Amino acid sequence: MSDQNPEHLKIKGQQKAAWDDSAAGWKQWWLTFERAAQTVNDRLVEIAAVRAGNRVLDIATGSGEPALTAARAVGQSGRVVAVDMSPGMLAIARERIDAAGLTNIDLVESDAESLSVDAHSFDAVLCRWGLMFMPDLDGVMREMHRALKPGGHFATAVWSVADKVPMCGLARDAIRHITGIVPPPNAPDPIKLADTSILERAFANAGFRDVTIERQIVTFEFPSADAFADFRGQIGGTRAMLSKMPGEVARQVRDAVVTSAQEFAVDGGVVRLSNETICFGARA
Repeated sequence: MSDQNPEHLKIKGQQKAAWDDSAAGWKQWWLTFERAAQTVNDRLVEIAAVRAGNRVLDIATGSGEPALTAARAVGQSGRVVAVDMSPGMLAIARERIDAAGLTNIDLVESDAESLSVDAHSFDAVLCRWGLMFMPDLDGVMREMHRALKPGGHFATAVWSVADKVPMCGLARDAIRHITGIVPPPNAPDPIKLADTSILERAFANAGFRDVTIERQIVTFEFPSADAFADFRGQIGGTRAMLSKMPGEVARQVRDAVVTSAQEFAVDGGVVRLSNETICFGARA
């Protein structure tokens, strides 16, 4: 699929730069993140009915999930193609794949909108927390439908509304409060697909059927409020925004994030953040 929309190309370029820039942060924090996110990886693989011998496509794989989870499910008789636009993130995925001793995963550097795959060549497609950042959602969904064998499964997870996702919402609220900056309506946003009707409509428009929706709580733990602020400041859009702020303003935002995170502290100062994710399933 080729997308030459200039605005989409601009957004994708900014996204690639942001993910590459924060790859070092993700490498530092991936174990903390994936320890909590594994329940979502497992559920997506279940929803997509992934089994031994399957061929699976994972788009926006980032540091390698749910590709690694799927690879264990398909075994040596199956294959997983894991796709991401960021070479920095794929480097982390490669390290994790090698450390796990997995030999049935192929890594592909591409954004999902531009990915070209053979028609009806996959048994399942997975995407964890990636569709929210893709400017051409309908185009991606059509391409994923084309990639799937008839009856094949697509399973994806997106985040719920901001007040149910403190993992994202605390930094978002701090930036908005301190700077007054509000993302433009069409900007990539972690909670962009919190309204389930948007993705339901995209599934239908692409020709998918039997759409299912379920909600799951994902609980992330950080050793302290300061550690959580460090995490947010080292990854994704928050890092990109902080890097453009005057030093004093960035410090104010960080202090606000620390203060907000302290409200979620339990015994010993550990910050425990429960977040609602929405898992969708559909069939081609």
